[in-house]
Amino acid sequence: MGFNWVYQGIKICRMKYFYSFWVVIVCLFAVSCAGRSSKANADSAQEEAVSVSADNEGDERGYIVRVGDMAPDFTFTTTTGETHKLSDFRGRVVMLQFTASWCSVCRKEMPFIESDIWQKHKGNANFALFGIDRDEPLETVIAFGKQTGITYPLALDTGADIFALFAQRQAGITRNVIVNREGRIVMLTRLYDEEEFAAMCQLIDQLLK
Repeated sequence: MGFNWVYQGIKICRMKYFYSFWVVIVCLFAVSCAGRSSKANADSAQEEAVSVSADNEGDERGYIVRVGDMAPDFTFTTTTGETHKLSDFRGRVVMLQFTASWCSVCRKEMPFIESDIWQKHKGNANFALFGIDRDEPLETVIAFGKQTGITYPLALDTGADIFALFAQRQAGITRNVIVNREGRIVMLTRLYDEEEFAAMCQLIDQLLK
């Protein structure tokens, strides 16, 4: 009788601890799942925030416009005193080169723009090319053109206000923007990369066919 009572007591205890054990396991599993869900939500929120930030700031090169966008319209004046609006050239392929006399990469690239693009297409009525000089006085820009040996027109960009329509105002140069006949941006370049430059030349050739 006494032995049977002890045996039943041990059996009950085992069942009690058995259920307690599984209760603990289930609780731990639930906490783990909740933690993973919370982390996933946090990661998703972080990715969304980064995405929104990237959209607001433009691409990693500092552009605030993208290929496929309509090019922002603006009025500009060349060193020879001619005033134009970008939209005046609708129906033509337009290349805008953002430059400045203090930019060593610009000085490296500009002779190639002159020889490989301007000299090739300057007689084509469907093509226009303008160097947009960043925030320098007229005399400096004229001297800059002579020093680099370029003959394509240069325009003034006081305060870099034109530049700021395409890229973050504090972003660097040199950079080129190619605009198609419909006024849409079809290529954006940054610095001088031989492969990218060759691709730009090829694109201009194709657009002018």
